[in-house]
Amino acid sequence: MNMSSRILPPMQPSPELPRFRPRQSGAFGVLDIGTSKIVCVIGRCESDGSVRVLGLGWQKGDGVRAGGIIDIERAERVIRAAVGAAEEQADTRLRSVTVNLSCGVPESRLFNVQWPVGGRAVTDADIRRVLIEGRSRAISEGREIIHAMPLSFAADEETGVNDPRGLHCDTLTARLHVVDAVQTALRTLGACMARCDLDINELVSSPMAAGLSTLVEDERLLGATVLDMGGGTTGMAVFAEGHLLHTTQLPIGGVHVTSDIARVLSTPIAHAERLKTLYGSAQSSPDDDREMLPVPLVGEEEHQIAKVPRSMVVNIIRPRLEETFEMVKERIEGSGLGRAAGTRVVLTGGASQLNGVREMATRILGRQVRLGRPAAPRGLPDSASGPAFATVVGLLNWAAGEGRGVLDIDIETERGGGLLRRVVNFLRERV
Repeated sequence: MNMSSRILPPMQPSPELPRFRPRQSGAFGVLDIGTSKIVCVIGRCESDGSVRVLGLGWQKGDGVRAGGIIDIERAERVIRAAVGAAEEQADTRLRSVTVNLSCGVPESRLFNVQWPVGGRAVTDADIRRVLIEGRSRAISEGREIIHAMPLSFAADEETGVNDPRGLHCDTLTARLHVVDAVQTALRTLGACMARCDLDINELVSSPMAAGLSTLVEDERLLGATVLDMGGGTTGMAVFAEGHLLHTTQLPIGGVHVTSDIARVLSTPIAHAERLKTLYGSAQSSPDDDREMLPVPLVGEEEHQIAKVPRSMVVNIIRPRLEETFEMVKERIEGSGLGRAAGTRVVLTGGASQLNGVREMATRILGRQVRLGRPAAPRGLPDSASGPAFATVVGLLNWAAGEGRGVLDIDIETERGGGLLRRVVNFLRERV
């Protein structure tokens, strides 16, 4: 996995430590691997800096559960189909893709790291040493670091410094945000991508990508929490002062609501999904008891159809969503970032589109809540511009160079290219 050094644009460029990630040249691809769907988008940066979509392919999810691959052959099949459809539409061949990180139980931690400078001016080497020290402190057995993002620096008593180079100080302090994941899950992902004849250019936290596509600039600066309500997981990302401060993932999503309906009503999964989509809601209405819904029963003949009031479906859905938001509330409070997260919550992802979800989130979380739709790039079909596609649009923006106002250093450079790169190369030589 290639995570090149990325730093904010400077007044004067530095050949040792690039301060910005140049925009992509030519076509590039992103891949959103989810429980309910697999989406591949191929884009290109235009001369005005905007992104144009050249190709889109997506398939119903298979072989994936809670963001992780559980059947590598089935996952390979749907990934190949999604990528192939996008390649055919874009008339191009992908060799690598930027992929969302939702497997391996991602965790987020903050570190304060100090480095003695001795009164001279801070150099590139000082910054790199601070980040290497932070990396060594962040390494945890059995886990792989995905992002290592300096949020800000302090030069002695001068805090909140974005770029300390050239400042004289005795001690340089960096506030570092690290996101890591379980190595075995990443190995499985790498093996699956190798079977698809694709390299992983980069892994990007799913809720962070969703935040990049749905938050407005003021929300990123003043503080907001993004909840990416997907099929198998709910991702949470806290933004403030223009940075990602915290991210976590809950093992609960839209498929759990569908399973609840199927189990309680003894109806096939496919029909439970239809009931949820067409009639589902998180809040009751006066007509729910009078509106009767047809429910085919598992194992019965097609003409054996029961009738249940809509209120029954609503009463199945509500507890699961309440559980989700209660878990989110606990995670926000447990992160210690309640104040930094501000008073805004942005809901996105496919499961956020159920009626009444916004009102329920407002009541349980005690915050202002809005529904977030991604700002669709040019060329993206209307069918793929809703909340369910927030992550893949965010991945496209990230791959094109957007959202990289924080440092994102390749912490594996000195160790030979990173776990996923080594796994993919190993498998490519032998498969």
